[in-house]
Amino acid sequence: MAKSFRDLDVYTKSYNTALDIHKVTLTFPAIEQCALGSQMRRASKSICANIAEGFAKHHGSAPEFKRFLQISLGSSDEMAVWLDFARDLNYILLQDHERFCGAYTEISKMLYTLHKNWKC
Repeated sequence: MAKSFRDLDVYTKSYNTALDIHKVTLTFPAIEQCALGSQMRRASKSICANIAEGFAKHHGSAPEFKRFLQISLGSSDEMAVWLDFARDLNYILLQDHERFCGAYTEISKMLYTLHKNWKC
């Protein structure tokens, strides 16, 4: 059983992916630093942040943790949209788009599985 949110593989994966997204979005054109880039940074960081916040609250309520996992899942799926915009606007390379989309697909699966199996 995980003693900390940092013990959850999905937290580690989402945190590391958010770091990579942050770095990539800093290369976007200046006009996108406060628009698309900012939205991508916020959505990617909200995944791991909601995992951490929900984990802190799980001792009192398993349904509360599951609610935060659902929010994280929504943000993970949201990232697919922002990545499509970044690709179609030629802000990221096709191979980076595929890599990030694959990472968020995996994160979504991990979140779904954790949500389904979480008991206490």
